[in-house]
Amino acid sequence: MVDVRDLNRRAWDTQVAKKNRWTVPVSAEEIAAARRGDWQIVLTPTKAVPRSWFPEVQGAKVLCLASGGGQQGPILAAAGARVVVFDNSPNQLAQDRMVAERDGLDLQTIEGDMADLGRFEESIFDLIVHPVSNSFVPDLRPVWSESFRILRRGCDLLAGFTNPVRYLFDDHPGSSADPLRVAHAIPYSDLDHRDEQQRERQIADGEPLEFGHSLADQIGGQIEAGFVLTGFYEDTFPPEEDELSRYISSFAATRARKIDR
Repeated sequence: MVDVRDLNRRAWDTQVAKKNRWTVPVSAEEIAAARRGDWQIVLTPTKAVPRSWFPEVQGAKVLCLASGGGQQGPILAAAGARVVVFDNSPNQLAQDRMVAERDGLDLQTIEGDMADLGRFEESIFDLIVHPVSNSFVPDLRPVWSESFRILRRGCDLLAGFTNPVRYLFDDHPGSSADPLRVAHAIPYSDLDHRDEQQRERQIADGEPLEFGHSLADQIGGQIEAGFVLTGFYEDTFPPEEDELSRYISSFAATRARKIDR
């Protein structure tokens, strides 16, 4: 049996040391701008989340779910939110604490599994911010159902995710395959689609295990949990950095509301 959570915790701790783009904290200048009301965050590689998607941030209780790295959480805290950053990686959470200490932010960090939010009471958050990260857990259902449980009525989950089309192709580091040759079925899993030697090399290189969830699980799963989708956009890597991005947007973001019934 593979302990995905433990392996991915260690992998993301390693990614912090490697300065992966999602582990590099925001600057003091960005925090100062956020305090003046000039701020934005991303859920996907490049596009800023529309400001119309956010409630009144001042005083709002916000959960940054699987969102460590010193990026979304500190910006929202500087904008006036009461922020909890929840992440599986201690080193990612350390980035958030570093920014909070550097810039005098009131921000809480908690280590944990995005699929297990049992420590939180029902209906306590005004907003959940969940950037692209659920490709690192094998089962999305508890992520959506638990997010629904801990949100207040009339409040939103803002989620970024990977279009499973990315996982059709074998683009792992060191792969000799044509990057745009279809190689895998969807849903995808590093546990099922890679042999033991490939996984061992992946783990040794500090790369997290990934799972390419179907759109039925990504979008349909939110609806099945009780959410109503009220916003959607697509995004991509810069085409000069990514071959697939020349042809299709392979990331998306949704705004999902817990409505009154």
